[in-house]
Amino acid sequence: MATSFGFYMLFAAWLAAFFSAVAVAAPAVEKRGLLGKATYYAVGLGSCGQTNTDSEYVVALNPVTYAGGSHCGKQVKITDKTTGTTATATVRDTCPGCGINDLDMSPSLFQHFASLDKGVFQMEWTFI
Repeated sequence: MATSFGFYMLFAAWLAAFFSAVAVAAPAVEKRGLLGKATYYAVGLGSCGQTNTDSEYVVALNPVTYAGGSHCGKQVKITDKTTGTTATATVRDTCPGCGINDLDMSPSLFQHFASLDKGVFQMEWTFI
């Protein structure tokens, strides 16, 4: 029994050393954003409990990502996949009709990227 225990201790030490070396040797991975559709809405009193105006750069998240308000007040960086234009906005609301990676934007934020007539565009975004 003592021999088995010694073997397991030696094996555990080897595993710990191996995974430490792998973690150190692994190259840095570029953080990828979430791909989704951007739409716009008339903002007001949002799910985060604050009233905003259409001229502010704010977004609404789908209910799953909104996660009960855990992202309220967080900043997101948004990039138009076609033009490369970027902007930063604040999470202030939920968008029940949005897909998992979609963002509903204030009109002024949407217009930073495209005309309101366009209605929707493909973008990438990430929390910052």
